[in-house]
Amino acid sequence: MKFLLLAFCLCLALSQCTKKPVWADEFNYAGAPDSTRWNYDLGDGCPDVCGWGNNEAQFYTRNSKNVRVENGNLIIEAHKDSAGSKAYTSTRLVSKHKGDWLYGRIEVRARLPKGKGTWPAIWMLSTDWKYGGWPASGEIDIMEHVGYDPGVIHGTIHTEKYNHIKWTQKEGKITIADAMDQFHVYAIDWTKDKIDFFVDDTLYHSVAREPQDDFTGWPFDQKFHLILNLAVGGNWGGKEGIDEAIWPRRMEVDYVRVYQ
Repeated sequence: MKFLLLAFCLCLALSQCTKKPVWADEFNYAGAPDSTRWNYDLGDGCPDVCGWGNNEAQFYTRNSKNVRVENGNLIIEAHKDSAGSKAYTSTRLVSKHKGDWLYGRIEVRARLPKGKGTWPAIWMLSTDWKYGGWPASGEIDIMEHVGYDPGVIHGTIHTEKYNHIKWTQKEGKITIADAMDQFHVYAIDWTKDKIDFFVDDTLYHSVAREPQDDFTGWPFDQKFHLILNLAVGGNWGGKEGIDEAIWPRRMEVDYVRVYQ
């Protein structure tokens, strides 16, 4: 029995050692996000997919009131102040062409905003759109939260075959009651044929490639990049309206770490 226990511990230690850090931002600086790691998606998504395809109410900027690093945290903050044709401003930060990975463990330690109309997300899209536009090239939602349903964390994949337009998305949920008050680690382990979803090392959802799936069901054999954003309203985030009295609201990120 002692030998078996020792062997198990050794295997566990070796498996942890095989994961090496390949990319990170600890946000141990002040000012704008590190330009060697991050780009921005700007505007309201028009003319291609206005409202970023979800009828969202925000205009994305790179202004310091919407995005900055302070006190060791990345701040993404939504304000009720119009820009373009939108009544709110916020930020959508992307690692595209500065952090792109095929497989690995991605961890983001974050605290989420409160209030109806908030829709923070930590997610991934294809960098090269190998199989075509959304949803053909896939989407991995590491964490989504809608303010009207406080504490319920969603982890989801979308593909041509499995997506929310068809109501076939592969989604898992876990309730983290203090997600808006405390920092938690939202993570995935992504391998060739499987994606596991975690909160604070608790596995709550797994998606495996189906034997019959080609790229329409499993396009996750290409590089993806990370997106951090705080949307306002939209088809899902605004399903029960937007509380106009709560703004500004922020998502705070302590760190982003990627292992392979």
